[in-house]
Amino acid sequence: MKISFLERTQNSFHFPKNTQLWGCVLKNIGMLQNKKILVTGGAGFIGSNLVEYLLGQKNIVICFDNFSTGKYENIESFRSFDNFKLITADIRDIESCRSAMDDVKIVLHQAAMGSVPRSIKDPKTTNDVNIGGFVNVLIAAKEAGVKRFVYAASSSTYGDSKALPKVEDKIGKPLSPYAITKYVNELYADIFSDLYGMETIGLRYFNVFGRRQDPEGAYAAAIPKFIRLLIKHQSPVIYGDGSQSRDFTYIDNVIHANVLAAETTTPKAINTVYNVAFGEATTVNDLVVTLKKNLMQFDEKIAEIMPIYAEIRKGDILHSQASIEKARDLLGYRPQFSLENGLKEAIRWYWENLK
Repeated sequence: MKISFLERTQNSFHFPKNTQLWGCVLKNIGMLQNKKILVTGGAGFIGSNLVEYLLGQKNIVICFDNFSTGKYENIESFRSFDNFKLITADIRDIESCRSAMDDVKIVLHQAAMGSVPRSIKDPKTTNDVNIGGFVNVLIAAKEAGVKRFVYAASSSTYGDSKALPKVEDKIGKPLSPYAITKYVNELYADIFSDLYGMETIGLRYFNVFGRRQDPEGAYAAAIPKFIRLLIKHQSPVIYGDGSQSRDFTYIDNVIHANVLAAETTTPKAINTVYNVAFGEATTVNDLVVTLKKNLMQFDEKIAEIMPIYAEIRKGDILHSQASIEKARDLLGYRPQFSLENGLKEAIRWYWENLK
């Protein structure tokens, strides 16, 4: 007997512990249900979390990924679902992008070559993927008549601007090839909106963290990398003196923002960009203290581990904090997870999955 999609989600699919909370948060904005949605980069950290949520809301979800940074294990539990389809392809191939758009109503574009240091080492690949690939997906979406195109922008767009908090219409000079590519994405989205009538929304993510974020490799983000090192009783490396600050943003806040952007019917909310963050800055030194405090409940020896300080990296922004007023006013965005609450969730996940 064939098992229905709903029965599979109820019987075998592992949802995060806070799934009930997300149902409560999103119930007043439409839930984004029963639609065909393409998630590029769907096997990556943010993409796979979006796929997970969307499947739980009974959408047909197309996951598009070339697995250069995405991981099969991120989506393995979805692959038997009737409403899930995997396309293994590269956004640099426009024909693959076109073939993925059949009857798609919404695109959530997450695919990109991330990391400021990686872009400095290899600007060409960063440009080819983040700009060339982005334009391919835009063209394919336009040709297919996609209703809404939501894309991952970046707080790196603020560049050398020293203004705090960061407000969407005041940016500085980009400090890395990665930052340039993400700003160019915004320009292309704006032009496609003007010329072709597409509905585009960019979400400038601020230092996203949470379950499934890769802690390995030279370009791993700070939070998962620090957690992995501390679990192994190794010292995390802080570049600079640790006084630099970030607006660390838990993954479920990002899911919330994507759903709001995909669902909004407010004309002023469309064809623009938003900061997606919690709206508070935390220094890297304070981050390490908080990580240790939360990990000590599993292993008291972690209290003895001290960070190592190294020379600050080129292209790094010293301070970053978002104004989230625009997203609040136009999208109804209300981040539910602070840094500390998000870290509690993330650390539990890493402790169970890195052991």
